[in-house]
Parts: sequence; structure tokens; C-alpha cells
Amino acid sequence: MNIYVGNLDFEVDEDDLRGIFEDYGSVAGVKIITDKYDGRSKGFGFVTMEDNSQATKSIKELNGATLENRKMVVNEARERAQTQNRRSY
Repeated sequence: MNIYVGNLDFEVDEDDLRGIFEDYGSVAGVKIITDKYDGRSKGFGFVTMEDNSQATKSIKELNGATLENRKMVVNEARERAQTQNRRSY
């Protein structure tokens, strides 16, 4: 299951996030989204867990939990909507 994690402090890195979610089960991947120009965190990321029951438990227990003085937003990630890059003239 792909999990969205938002409202992260800009200093939280992928190892921090992995450590938190590993308390709930096996983590297949972690990605903090960064600005492509300066590399700074955008304050959100994604965690992938293969076991759906472990992922569901982590979502229930971590949504609203405090990390670095910020309440995390944790939920199942939704597929990104396809956008059309058409310009109107």
C-alpha cells in the first residue's frame, strides 16, 4: 500500500520516516518529495508497505501524531490525476 505523509517538518528525512513506519511493519520504500531547483523538502512524502494490514494500522495510529512539533497527516495515497498540458490561446 502506498501511504501519503504530509505536514512534515522540512528537516525530516527519508531515514526518519522509515524508522517511524518500521515500528508497524516492513517498509518497501520511502520518498520525501523535494523541490527540483533547490532540493529542499516540500513537507510531504510517501511510504510503501507491502502488508496492507500493517499499512492500515500505521495510518490509523500515525495520522495526527506529532513529529518535530508538527501533526502529521497520514492516509492512503490516491492516484495522481492525469493532467493535460494544453495551452489555451
